Amino acid sequence: MNKSLAGNDAGHGKVAIVTGAGSGIGRAVALAMSSAGYSVSLAGRRLAELEQTAAMAAGGNMHAVSTDVRQPDSVRALFAGTRDKFGRLDVLFNNAGVNAPGIPLEDLTYERWCEVVSVNLTGSFLCAQEAFRLMKSQQPRGGRIINNGSVSAYAPRPHSAPYTATKHAITGLTKSISLDGRVYNIACGQIDIGNAATEMAGKPGDGALQPSGDIVVEPRMDARHVAQAVVYMASLPLDANVQFMTVMATNMPFIGRG
Repeated sequence: MNKSLAGNDAGHGKVAIVTGAGSGIGRAVALAMSSAGYSVSLAGRRLAELEQTAAMAAGGNMHAVSTDVRQPDSVRALFAGTRDKFGRLDVLFNNAGVNAPGIPLEDLTYERWCEVVSVNLTGSFLCAQEAFRLMKSQQPRGGRIINNGSVSAYAPRPHSAPYTATKHAITGLTKSISLDGRVYNIACGQIDIGNAATEMAGKPGDGALQPSGDIVVEPRMDARHVAQAVVYMASLPLDANVQFMTVMATNMPFIGRG
């Protein structure tokens, strides 16, 4: 972790929940938060992958919790377990997400649509709701919620209606949480990520469909740069907030996309 961003003790004594922590951005952020001094609850559907993340933390204080963010009871258990284990919650990184195959809008099944909405949007809402309840009731009161948006929160890719719609909705959720959280000292921001080199982005060398119909291999960036940005956002005192931050591969198609 770059000390100029957060310092190795930025999260000393603080507690974070990271959803989707078994791979990709979630794993990178969980490890960075641990390095910065946070105790971290790792949430995801695959316990083995969460335990692998915990093993990579080199002695960090991590707690793996098998969680389905689509299910209210599962989300409640995650937050109750975090409170029981660590005593409070300072940061929620709302990261769990899925995508649908890039197929024409008219061929998208109802089931695929519902799956993406359930994980990306409903899951983020349920986790934010439980974070609100815990952060309101703890002493000292308050905390921070960081939502994982996407550059798709601003500009779609071809054949991406479910993912793009949910990421636009995350922006609305971020704004609502920011407004409703003020009175409780709950801050909320959003990180919009473009082309981090993770499993969701596909294999190295895979091309992406462009609006022109061409398939182009796009530049990517290391996920650790995203993790550093999240730790910076989390490290701010609660009277300061990064409302929106975009972290992207410099030369990827975004500005002028479409």
